[in-house]
Amino acid sequence: MEIKKVVVIGSGTMGSGIAAHLCNAGIPVTLLDLTTEISEKARERIHKSRPPLLIDKSKINNINVGNIEENFDVVKDADWVVEAVVERIDIKHNIYEKIFKNRKKGAIVSSNTSSIPIKVLSEKLNDEEKKDFCITHFFNPVRYMGLLEIVKNENNDLNKINSLKKFCEVELGKGAIVCNDTPGFLGNRIGVYAMQVAMTEAFKMKLSIEEADAVFGRPMGIPKTGVFGLYDLIGIDLMADVLKSFIKELSEKDEFQIVAKEIPLVKKLIETGYTGRKGKGGFYRMNKSGDQKILEAINLETGKYSATKKIDLGIETVDISNLINRKDKFGEYAWIVISKIIKYASSLVPGITDQFNDIDEAMRLGFNWAMGPFEMLKSIGVKNFFERIDSFENNKFLENLSKTKDENFYGERQLYTDIQTLGKIRPSAIKLDKNNSAEIHRFKDFNIVEFTTKACALDYDSMDALKNATDKPLIVINESMQFSAGVNLSYTMNFADKGDFKSIEKFIKYFQDTCKTLKYSKHPVVSAPSGLTLGGGFEVLVQSNFVASHTNLVIGLVETIVGLVPAGGGCKEMLWRWSQTEEAKSDPDYAPLKVFDIIGYAKTATSPIEAEPLKYLRTEDRKIMNRNSLFEEAKNLINQNNDFVPPEECKFKLSGKPLKDKMIKVLEKLYNEKIILDHGMHVGTELANVLSGGDTTIEKALSEDDLYKLELDSFMRLIETKQTQERIRHTLSTGKPLIN
Repeated sequence: MEIKKVVVIGSGTMGSGIAAHLCNAGIPVTLLDLTTEISEKARERIHKSRPPLLIDKSKINNINVGNIEENFDVVKDADWVVEAVVERIDIKHNIYEKIFKNRKKGAIVSSNTSSIPIKVLSEKLNDEEKKDFCITHFFNPVRYMGLLEIVKNENNDLNKINSLKKFCEVELGKGAIVCNDTPGFLGNRIGVYAMQVAMTEAFKMKLSIEEADAVFGRPMGIPKTGVFGLYDLIGIDLMADVLKSFIKELSEKDEFQIVAKEIPLVKKLIETGYTGRKGKGGFYRMNKSGDQKILEAINLETGKYSATKKIDLGIETVDISNLINRKDKFGEYAWIVISKIIKYASSLVPGITDQFNDIDEAMRLGFNWAMGPFEMLKSIGVKNFFERIDSFENNKFLENLSKTKDENFYGERQLYTDIQTLGKIRPSAIKLDKNNSAEIHRFKDFNIVEFTTKACALDYDSMDALKNATDKPLIVINESMQFSAGVNLSYTMNFADKGDFKSIEKFIKYFQDTCKTLKYSKHPVVSAPSGLTLGGGFEVLVQSNFVASHTNLVIGLVETIVGLVPAGGGCKEMLWRWSQTEEAKSDPDYAPLKVFDIIGYAKTATSPIEAEPLKYLRTEDRKIMNRNSLFEEAKNLINQNNDFVPPEECKFKLSGKPLKDKMIKVLEKLYNEKIILDHGMHVGTELANVLSGGDTTIEKALSEDDLYKLELDSFMRLIETKQTQERIRHTLSTGKPLIN
């Protein structure tokens, strides 16, 4: 079965997101609502959305719009009709009646519901119609969340379900997991339970919300919002409705019923309009004190707000075993929460899915967890887990595991896909080396480097791993949310705070030397990025020989935001790429001025399509919808380049002072218009010095080493200024750049 045309009915948040992502995949889609005006406004929202729902905004008109009265005939040509209307069963039933009267024979019809069972949705359909009806539960925002739950029951045509799964995986790039028709399906059933356990245990243990979020966050491999921050983000009132739905649908004996009970403080917050970020605040709120905004947190016992307190657990990476073995309240809290999540998730096998691994994948793809409940169990160790756990009655999975004590119970990861992923091959790869920032694996006849730091920030150890891995063809890839957010600024500032600028200079030189080694290695180097690929992360990518990029990419050189210039070869490589254009052949200043604009404004692209015009990516770089395919594509690039020859070293002809004067004029105009201030002028002048070639003339050829030296010198002059150090400290403490 081929899917060539799709109709989405309902242009709210989810309907719009689904339509936009179909557009991303080049699938003709029509978005219908009660009136065409509503659909048109939805298309406008898609076009203006931040973060962008489209990988190429110019394709917005590929989304056709209409209304369900005058334009319903489009359903007759659709291969797939997605219903994404309000969660009211009477409205859905009326829509289905109309769809099945008009659809072409065999077309798939699905609902994007997150909570209503198929048996309820399809109760008015005949047997033939039920074969082609299922639930396709996308997660919001559709472009960025990898999980798609395809929910089936005994009435479905399984060939059609598998065909839809393959389409969604290959064309839409989704981690499409087929599951049974149970309340909350896979992701929400476990995810919401986990949130409720984390919340109720925080109340019981009288933890502050900052303490709970510090544990139920990065140390557990869960996004940094934690539980209370996530509650505020979703909406406290919406979460209350979700819990009511679970209470209604689940058995009274289900463990979920205990953690879903109404909490008086939560009820009071909703009644007083404190529904989270969309309301006056929630568990956290922003309060004004004079000219300052202060983030405050609520006291779970008194209900009063006070300024938030930073909780430092001294943990940089995910280490479940060490976390639960801490001899303090944080370790106790972590053990209680994690053990309950493991017990609950395992009690649902095989009810919600035959493959317990699918639950882990749902949590990874739908909730951005680093590992799911069963991987947590594996990390703790089967023997250790059963030595600490109290009881597990009516849990066949744990009963069987307690008998076998099989430490290797987990088996293969990512069973839901046939694609050869990094996660699948890692167990059979040979671990060659590991340090505090990266790991090197050998698989077949090539090496793999994974960065392992927070946001995959780069430091001396990261460079060590890259340099040591170039004895074979190399793939730089990881499974974390980011490829690399750039150089570890904390690492750099530790030296700056001591006045040890020699160590910073040594590190930058080593960074440059490593990137040059990558570029001119006798074996091909492939970078396979997804997520943030900024600053130093981009410099690793741009000096790799080949790139296989995920479509969900944020890429660019952003150093000027913190008062620095790129110093790992970013200026050099961007100059070289722009110097290859036709315009640059007739105007030697064209490329430097273009790069001055791009780097000076710290321009970023939010997709490979946006990255190409900036020359952050090349036309020949692979662009991939399904992140699972990154490893396979990278491997293909190595296999296709057995006769690889390193590139020739670049030479540059730059105008020197006359070119720098042009750039200074641009800066002076910005300064006079108060767009930049004194320090911005200083940073811009250093960037101009690098891109103009410093003390050179157009007749003189500059080598890559000459450009590296210019980058390093400017970087060092800037890092030694108090203004740059102030900007970096502000960014590190707040997560936001200092604008002044």
